[in-house]
Amino acid sequence: MPKKRDRLEIIYTILKIIHNHDNSIKPTPLLRYTNVSSQSFLEYYNELLDKELIREEYDKKKKKYITLTDKGFSFLEKYKLILGFIEEFEL
Repeated sequence: MPKKRDRLEIIYTILKIIHNHDNSIKPTPLLRYTNVSSQSFLEYYNELLDKELIREEYDKKKKKYITLTDKGFSFLEKYKLILGFIEEFEL
């Protein structure tokens, strides 16, 4: 049975999905790709906005897009570094 993802894994997943979509994705596809409940997604989403890891941007037609901030890019880099250490030491 697969283990449940922890909080940091879900945050990493959300940021990575945004990054992999050329740093611009609408909220609904982001929710679907994240694979968490709507309620949980909203909690993570608001936390990431509050901590300034993501931001909301609007196009000319007033459609909302989610993008990473510099802080969000930095989180992704450092998280990958941590994953590298975990793999290296087989933890």
